[in-house]
Amino acid sequence: MMMLGLVLTFATVGCKKHPGYTTAIPGLTHKPGDETGLAPSNPVDTNGGINTTTTGTGIAPTDAGIYSTYTPHPEILQAQTIYFDYDKSSIKSSEQGKLGEVANYLKTNPTHAVRVEGNCDERGTEEYNRSLGERRALGAREYLVQLGVDPIRVVTITYGEDKPADPGHNEAAWSKNRRDDFIVLTPP
Repeated sequence: MMMLGLVLTFATVGCKKHPGYTTAIPGLTHKPGDETGLAPSNPVDTNGGINTTTTGTGIAPTDAGIYSTYTPHPEILQAQTIYFDYDKSSIKSSEQGKLGEVANYLKTNPTHAVRVEGNCDERGTEEYNRSLGERRALGAREYLVQLGVDPIRVVTITYGEDKPADPGHNEAAWSKNRRDDFIVLTPP
Protein backbone atom coordinates (compact mmCIF):
# COMPACT_ATOMS: atom_id res chain seq x y z
CA MET A 1 0.00 0.00 0.00
CA MET A 2 2.82 2.38 0.89
CA MET A 3 4.59 1.60 -2.39
CA LEU A 4 1.41 2.36 -4.34
CA GLY A 5 1.17 5.72 -2.54
CA LEU A 6 4.75 6.60 -3.49
CA VAL A 7 4.18 5.64 -7.12
CA LEU A 8 1.02 7.76 -7.29
CA THR A 9 2.80 10.69 -5.65
CA PHE A 10 5.66 10.63 -8.15
CA ALA A 11 3.28 10.14 -11.06
CA THR A 12 1.18 13.18 -10.17
CA VAL A 13 3.97 15.49 -9.00
CA GLY A 14 6.66 14.56 -11.53
CA CYS A 15 9.80 16.48 -12.21
CA LYS A 16 9.77 18.71 -15.28
CA LYS A 17 12.39 21.09 -16.56
CA HIS A 18 10.68 24.34 -17.50
CA PRO A 19 11.89 26.65 -20.30
CA GLY A 20 11.36 29.72 -18.14
CA TYR A 21 9.30 31.06 -15.29
CA THR A 22 7.12 34.13 -15.33
CA THR A 23 5.88 35.85 -12.24
CA ALA A 24 2.11 36.48 -12.24
CA ILE A 25 0.48 39.60 -10.86
CA PRO A 26 -1.66 39.00 -7.80
CA GLY A 27 -5.19 40.25 -8.56
CA LEU A 28 -4.51 40.92 -12.25
CA THR A 29 -7.56 42.55 -13.81
CA HIS A 30 -6.40 42.35 -17.43
CA LYS A 31 -7.07 39.29 -19.54
CA PRO A 32 -4.88 37.89 -22.35
CA GLY A 33 -5.41 39.92 -25.50
CA ASP A 34 -6.88 42.86 -23.54
CA GLU A 35 -4.93 45.83 -24.85
CA THR A 36 -6.56 48.38 -22.57
CA GLY A 37 -3.60 47.85 -20.23
CA LEU A 38 -1.42 49.70 -22.73
CA ALA A 39 -2.74 53.10 -21.72
CA PRO A 40 0.12 55.04 -20.14
CA SER A 41 0.10 55.41 -16.39
CA ASN A 42 1.48 58.23 -14.30
CA PRO A 43 5.27 58.27 -14.51
CA VAL A 44 7.15 57.26 -11.39
CA ASP A 45 8.95 60.10 -9.61
CA THR A 46 12.67 59.66 -10.22
CA ASN A 47 13.82 62.63 -8.14
CA GLY A 48 15.06 60.33 -5.40
CA GLY A 49 17.37 58.40 -7.73
CA ILE A 50 17.15 54.86 -9.00
CA ASN A 51 17.80 51.90 -6.74
CA THR A 52 17.03 48.50 -8.21
CA THR A 53 18.70 46.47 -5.49
CA THR A 54 15.39 46.21 -3.65
CA THR A 55 11.77 45.97 -4.67
CA GLY A 56 11.02 49.29 -3.02
CA THR A 57 8.70 50.47 -5.79
CA GLY A 58 6.14 47.80 -4.97
CA ILE A 59 5.46 47.23 -8.67
CA ALA A 60 3.88 43.85 -9.23
CA PRO A 61 5.15 41.86 -12.23
CA THR A 62 2.94 41.73 -15.32
CA ASP A 63 1.31 38.47 -16.38
CA ALA A 64 3.05 37.47 -19.64
CA GLY A 65 -0.23 35.96 -20.90
CA ILE A 66 -1.43 39.46 -21.74
CA TYR A 67 0.95 39.42 -24.69
CA SER A 68 0.54 35.80 -25.80
CA THR A 69 -0.75 36.90 -29.23
CA TYR A 70 2.00 39.48 -29.76
CA THR A 71 4.93 38.82 -32.08
CA PRO A 72 8.40 38.74 -30.45
CA HIS A 73 11.24 40.68 -32.11
CA PRO A 74 14.57 39.87 -30.40
CA GLU A 75 16.58 41.81 -32.99
CA ILE A 76 15.12 45.29 -32.33
CA LEU A 77 16.76 45.88 -28.94
CA GLN A 78 19.55 43.32 -29.24
CA ALA A 79 22.21 46.02 -28.89
CA GLN A 80 20.63 47.08 -25.57
CA THR A 81 21.36 43.80 -23.75
CA ILE A 82 22.63 44.64 -20.28
CA TYR A 83 25.26 42.67 -18.38
CA PHE A 84 25.76 41.98 -14.69
CA ASP A 85 28.63 41.31 -12.34
CA TYR A 86 29.03 37.81 -10.93
CA ASP A 87 26.28 36.94 -8.43
CA LYS A 88 24.77 40.46 -8.66
CA SER A 89 21.41 41.78 -9.79
CA SER A 90 22.10 45.51 -9.43
CA ILE A 91 22.22 47.58 -12.62
CA LYS A 92 25.76 48.79 -13.28
CA SER A 93 26.13 52.50 -14.11
CA SER A 94 27.73 51.50 -17.42
CA GLU A 95 24.48 49.72 -18.42
CA GLN A 96 22.01 52.46 -17.45
CA GLY A 97 22.24 54.21 -20.83
CA LYS A 98 21.04 51.02 -22.53
CA LEU A 99 17.98 50.97 -20.30
CA GLY A 100 17.37 54.59 -21.25
CA GLU A 101 17.35 53.52 -24.90
CA VAL A 102 14.85 50.74 -24.15
CA ALA A 103 12.62 53.25 -22.33
CA ASN A 104 12.85 55.70 -25.24
CA TYR A 105 11.93 52.97 -27.70
CA LEU A 106 8.84 52.06 -25.67
CA LYS A 107 7.81 55.71 -25.29
CA THR A 108 7.98 56.25 -29.05
CA ASN A 109 6.17 52.97 -29.81
CA PRO A 110 3.16 53.06 -27.47
CA THR A 111 1.53 49.85 -28.78
CA HIS A 112 4.66 47.76 -28.21
CA ALA A 113 5.66 45.95 -25.05
CA VAL A 114 8.94 44.35 -23.97
CA ARG A 115 9.83 41.05 -22.33
CA VAL A 116 12.89 41.24 -20.08
CA GLU A 117 14.66 37.87 -20.02
CA GLY A 118 16.92 37.32 -17.01
CA ASN A 119 19.90 35.02 -17.55
CA CYS A 120 22.82 33.68 -15.52
CA ASP A 121 26.05 31.84 -16.08
CA GLU A 122 26.29 28.12 -15.30
CA ARG A 123 27.73 28.48 -11.81
CA GLY A 124 25.31 27.93 -8.95
CA THR A 125 22.35 25.61 -8.55
CA GLU A 126 19.46 25.62 -11.00
CA GLU A 127 17.13 27.05 -8.34
CA TYR A 128 19.57 29.77 -7.34
CA ASN A 129 20.17 30.79 -10.96
CA ARG A 130 16.42 30.96 -11.66
CA SER A 131 16.02 33.24 -8.66
CA LEU A 132 18.99 35.40 -9.64
CA GLY A 133 17.72 35.66 -13.23
CA GLU A 134 14.34 36.76 -11.90
CA ARG A 135 15.92 39.42 -9.68
CA ARG A 136 17.90 40.71 -12.67
CA ALA A 137 14.81 40.90 -14.89
CA LEU A 138 12.71 42.55 -12.18
CA GLY A 139 15.50 45.05 -11.46
CA ALA A 140 15.57 46.11 -15.12
CA ARG A 141 11.77 46.30 -15.12
CA GLU A 142 11.77 48.57 -12.07
CA TYR A 143 14.41 50.77 -13.68
CA LEU A 144 12.30 51.12 -16.85
CA VAL A 145 9.22 51.99 -14.80
CA GLN A 146 11.18 54.66 -12.93
CA LEU A 147 12.13 56.08 -16.33
CA GLY A 148 8.40 56.52 -17.08
CA VAL A 149 7.48 53.26 -18.85
CA ASP A 150 4.02 51.91 -17.96
CA PRO A 151 4.63 48.75 -15.88
CA ILE A 152 1.92 46.81 -17.71
CA ARG A 153 4.08 47.02 -20.87
CA VAL A 154 7.06 45.23 -19.31
CA VAL A 155 6.92 41.49 -18.63
CA THR A 156 9.70 39.45 -17.09
CA ILE A 157 10.88 35.89 -17.39
CA THR A 158 13.86 34.06 -15.96
CA TYR A 159 15.81 31.42 -17.80
CA GLY A 160 18.50 31.01 -15.17
CA GLU A 161 21.39 29.22 -16.90
CA ASP A 162 19.21 27.56 -19.59
CA LYS A 163 19.87 30.03 -22.46
CA PRO A 164 23.59 30.79 -22.55
CA ALA A 165 24.76 33.34 -25.10
CA ASP A 166 28.14 31.60 -25.09
CA PRO A 167 28.41 27.85 -24.30
CA GLY A 168 32.00 28.15 -23.03
CA HIS A 169 33.10 27.31 -19.50
CA ASN A 170 35.34 30.26 -18.65
CA GLU A 171 35.01 33.87 -17.48
CA ALA A 172 34.82 35.24 -21.04
CA ALA A 173 31.74 33.07 -21.71
CA TRP A 174 30.24 33.55 -18.26
CA SER A 175 30.39 37.35 -18.55
CA LYS A 176 28.27 37.14 -21.74
CA ASN A 177 25.73 34.89 -20.03
CA ARG A 178 25.08 37.16 -17.02
CA ARG A 179 22.58 39.37 -18.82
CA ASP A 180 19.08 40.69 -19.45
CA ASP A 181 17.78 40.49 -23.02
CA PHE A 182 14.97 42.81 -24.17
CA ILE A 183 12.48 41.23 -26.58
CA VAL A 184 10.10 43.67 -28.26
CA LEU A 185 6.50 42.42 -28.47
CA THR A 186 4.31 43.89 -31.21
CA PRO A 187 0.52 43.57 -31.47
CA PRO A 188 -1.05 41.21 -34.01
